[in-house]
Amino acid sequence: MSQYDLNPDIYNDNVKQEPIRAGFGRGLKKAGELNDKVVALCADLTESTQVGLFRDAFPDRFIQVGIAEQNLVTVASGFAAAGKIPFASSYAAFNPGRNWEQIKTTAALNDQPVKVVASHAGIGVGPDGATHQMLEDIALMRVMPNMVVIVPGDSVEAEKATLAIAKNGKPSYLRLARPATPVFSTEDSPFEIGKAYVLKGGTDVSLIGTGALTYQLLVASKILSDWGINAEVVHVPTIKPLDNDTIIDSVRRTGRAITAEEAQIAGGLGGAVAELLGDNLPSPLMRIGMQDRFGESGAPEELFDYFGLTGEHIANRVQEFVNNKPQYHRDY
Repeated sequence: MSQYDLNPDIYNDNVKQEPIRAGFGRGLKKAGELNDKVVALCADLTESTQVGLFRDAFPDRFIQVGIAEQNLVTVASGFAAAGKIPFASSYAAFNPGRNWEQIKTTAALNDQPVKVVASHAGIGVGPDGATHQMLEDIALMRVMPNMVVIVPGDSVEAEKATLAIAKNGKPSYLRLARPATPVFSTEDSPFEIGKAYVLKGGTDVSLIGTGALTYQLLVASKILSDWGINAEVVHVPTIKPLDNDTIIDSVRRTGRAITAEEAQIAGGLGGAVAELLGDNLPSPLMRIGMQDRFGESGAPEELFDYFGLTGEHIANRVQEFVNNKPQYHRDY
């Protein structure tokens, strides 16, 4: 079981909150300081995607391609072929929503180390509504050969993830949310591409989350403990390559699993875990996330409540699941 340093204030009302994308901005600037091969490209959303810190520090290594997301990735692939480490940023609705084919043919197919940075992913975009609430991207990028897929849980982890993909030599997808969300990790918390982390041990059910939903699972686990349910919480910041061993070990301990993500459950984290357990450890599984539908316009907190993605809503669903689904056992 992994040792993970949690923010001691995670259950307090004054827990620090910060946009996950802010950690990317800091990480990109640090990556640029560490390696002069790092370059950044943006599709006319420099401030929103937090690339401004890099632009101001390294103006000669910043390229503004304008509102041309297909060109964004194609140019980035050219830089990668020339030995650079390009970070190509835009909103997830457009990157990969508009340029998936260019990512496939110019970056992934050629195994070029293009870093596709997708800001404003999930329902947290809020008032912009369904057209801008990218919910299918985890599934789209997970099925692409050669692609690494990372969904940081908070801003601190996003900074670490940015530095990690700057050095991994692979095409990589970094998914970032727009609103401020609780910071549950610390500077001392581990992050390694391909690793999942047990944040809290348990015996009754494994709560497996990614992105900002991991915090909601921590909240749910605290509520559940008051109801006599001992839930294990597993954080999965890397969707691909998936940490099969940590997830299987957790479900073998608890006998049941629930996934949670701010994305479509079909093909996303829920799909990945369903495939993993189906192949290796058939177990009761419930997937929480977007259930084959588009988002709606509203404030982020309203939408999380409406779609049942808060700790309180999740706890109620977990309780019902645990009460009605038997635990896995040998020859289940």
